[in-house]
Amino acid sequence: MKDLLIFDMDGVLVEVTASYRAAIQATVQHYTGYAPGNDEIQTWKNRGGYNDDWKLSHEMIRERGICVTFPAVVDTFQELFLGDGTNGLILKEEWVAEPGLFERLRESYHLAVFTGRYYDEAMLTANRFAPGLFPHVIGADMVAQTKPHPEGIFKIRQAVEHQKCWYIGDTVDDARAGKAAGVPFIGIAAPSNPRHAEVVELLRAEGAVAVLDDINSLEAVLG
Repeated sequence: MKDLLIFDMDGVLVEVTASYRAAIQATVQHYTGYAPGNDEIQTWKNRGGYNDDWKLSHEMIRERGICVTFPAVVDTFQELFLGDGTNGLILKEEWVAEPGLFERLRESYHLAVFTGRYYDEAMLTANRFAPGLFPHVIGADMVAQTKPHPEGIFKIRQAVEHQKCWYIGDTVDDARAGKAAGVPFIGIAAPSNPRHAEVVELLRAEGAVAVLDDINSLEAVLG
């Protein structure tokens, strides 16, 4: 029986500085005239509770004294992120894994994804970069309670017969979801992150068994 690896998507499987982070910046700027930097966005992320980029965008807009409905913010964000299928920021995402990594991993592990994205958006990216490699994907619209609640981890574990399980993510909310699920958590903190040292410390403080620069070092940790 294989072990189970569950991955977050954004910042773990794909580099999202030019997609999700850029969509946050552009959405906030649309309503306020102010574009927050990546450092400021990471500060919010490090507080926990802002795994949802729609929620984060809405809160950043409200903090600057602008009253706008949450659905309006979502619509603006999605227009920027998805575009018309040919010009959305989602197309600027970059796959992190080196060629062959997941092909090797799936020989010994079940591979799954629990992400803060909605399922359809997660599958757009998974099918673009790694078709067929992740047979089990849980998006935010498939759970009653989103991260840091571990519901998505529980759903995958119930669906996949396995031995040991790990969760791999890059935020405080990911770490807390892994802890709440009772599985070892492996953190990802890219050196390019504007708060890299702070993120490493936060993930370790949340109980990460290891904190890596990216998933390409994962095999060494798993042994």
